[in-house]
Amino acid sequence: MITRALRRIARALALTSLAALPLAAQRTVKPVIHGRHWVAVTGKPLGATAGAMMFAKGGNAIDAACAMLGAVTTMWDVLSWGGETQALIYNPKTGKVIGINALGVAPTGATPDFFRSRGMNNPPEFGPLAAVTPGTPGGLMTMLAEYGTLSLKDVLAPAIQMADGYAIEAQTANSIESNKARIKQWKYSRAVFLPHAGEPREAPAAGEIFVQADLAATLRKLVDAEQAALKKGKTRKEAIYAAYDRFYKGDIAEELVRGVREEGGLFTREDLANWKVKIEEPLTTTYKGYTVAKLPQWQQGAALLQALNLLENADLRAMGYNSARYMHAVYQAMSLAFADRDFYYGDPAFATVQQPMKGLLSKDYAKARWATVNWERNDPAIRPGDPYPFEGATNPMQRYLAQWSVTGAKADLPKSGQHDVQPQSDFALAGPTRAREAALLAGAEAARRFAITRDSLPHMTSDEAFYAGTTSIQAADEEGWVISVTPSGGWVPAVIAGRTGVGLSQRMQSFVTDSADGPWNVVAPGKRPRVTLTPTLALKDGVPAYAFSVQGGDSQDQNLLQFFLNVVEFGMNPQEAVEAPNINSYQMRSSFGAHEVRPGRIMIAEQTPPYVREELKRMGYTLEVERLTSGPITAIWIDRKHKSFWGAASHYGEDYGIAW
Repeated sequence: MITRALRRIARALALTSLAALPLAAQRTVKPVIHGRHWVAVTGKPLGATAGAMMFAKGGNAIDAACAMLGAVTTMWDVLSWGGETQALIYNPKTGKVIGINALGVAPTGATPDFFRSRGMNNPPEFGPLAAVTPGTPGGLMTMLAEYGTLSLKDVLAPAIQMADGYAIEAQTANSIESNKARIKQWKYSRAVFLPHAGEPREAPAAGEIFVQADLAATLRKLVDAEQAALKKGKTRKEAIYAAYDRFYKGDIAEELVRGVREEGGLFTREDLANWKVKIEEPLTTTYKGYTVAKLPQWQQGAALLQALNLLENADLRAMGYNSARYMHAVYQAMSLAFADRDFYYGDPAFATVQQPMKGLLSKDYAKARWATVNWERNDPAIRPGDPYPFEGATNPMQRYLAQWSVTGAKADLPKSGQHDVQPQSDFALAGPTRAREAALLAGAEAARRFAITRDSLPHMTSDEAFYAGTTSIQAADEEGWVISVTPSGGWVPAVIAGRTGVGLSQRMQSFVTDSADGPWNVVAPGKRPRVTLTPTLALKDGVPAYAFSVQGGDSQDQNLLQFFLNVVEFGMNPQEAVEAPNINSYQMRSSFGAHEVRPGRIMIAEQTPPYVREELKRMGYTLEVERLTSGPITAIWIDRKHKSFWGAASHYGEDYGIAW
């Protein structure tokens, strides 16, 4: 008995030491970026340089962010010009945060019946039928027109130079080569991406000058439209919107639609002409003196807000940084929040009944949900809650909520012999739907790391899909403008639309075709899919303190949640926080591909001690151990005491920042 007690004491001391290490002895691979006047951070060094060029011209943070956006889309930094852009902007003139919704919509004819008639349970991952209408050009021009100071000619100059030819980096060049089989399916894509067709390596090599003549011509058309409008006496803002109209209503739109339809896509001229960027009020919550802002429920950002509300009921600091109990708390909070995301989130413009965002973000709802947490074991059967009573209403989707399956309406049962099914109280669920869930959940570990075969369509592995796409952009200036952007879509391999040079989004796959899989996110013409893209601003005393975002699909708000906890709960500086090891949960519906879920699977860092690993296993987790455990987070901290900026970019990718 004495020996057992001593072991418990030694283990507690070891956990306390682990908690202290990141706070007292954290070392970073990259240095913090310090600036007095401005800071610009994004996914590639050349992209950050484009932002610095705008500051050198006298532009503000919005001008810089737009130039960075143009540069990284031209560089195919896991996105292209035909993708989507989401942003949060703090306007120092009004003291308000506003949201930019530049997500494209499903084209005419994109219905559940259309995809089912072609043997697809959901829209495909790749190809012309995966594309929503382009949003990034409209988002860039709207942000610039409304909140910038420079001309479109100035802001697009770096992107045009790069489209004329830039030295391509290894990451993108190798991605093109590894995806060349898919690229060869599409006429205009192979012409751009594979300059060495027929050779052993058909993609450009690292350092080779990569030329995109069609894209350069398209960008010059936008500048020409702006300059022509200025010559006619139009204002700066009106001239930028003249370029906007040329893209969505003029000759660029005509060629884009022609090229998409030639490849078998559904776009019409009306789809582009009717689409508009939306300027929105963000959703917010409070956490320990901070107000955290996210975009509305057409994207997943509110899940981070819900997770903060849940974790407010725990003493995270006392648990110890990345102790087993801390990881369990974060995992359970994310599981509860993402279960709600999977059921309740979707395009509010198409909501026939109001989505319960007030209830979902209620502190009382979070407290009620947190009371259900099992502190001994992971709960693999966490389901969406019912927030309607917390806003004084009755759930109009009760029928679908009762039918909800944790693993998805169309998931396949595990094959016989893949695993041993042990009776567990976790699976003691009533009814045929729950019994089916129990069998599926028991087989979750056996389903680890496999490719989804989907009617001979190109497909990603489940892990590729989980982390696919996106980059991030942060900028701030001494005038007080702060912006966080998470653009995405049109990643390699992308369909290029005709002679525009514009790579199309693959975001249609984030829709579902069955209300049982999310009643607010069923595909329909003109509708925005629920996406993972999620910029963040955190304010203190009414002014910005942090801007942060990350790439990585469904992991984005998981990584950003832990970044925020790192700085608020554990006192890390921004660079320490972006490099710190995270956990990742897979206990949510994937927003990509077949929308699978793997309950209990957890990614942990390889430096996690053996006793923590053993405790997690005892709690029912399936461990995946990795050296790097998040997407590349980028962040800015506004140091009000010293009136300076701290910029951060994690060492997980090629993200880079510049400050002055």
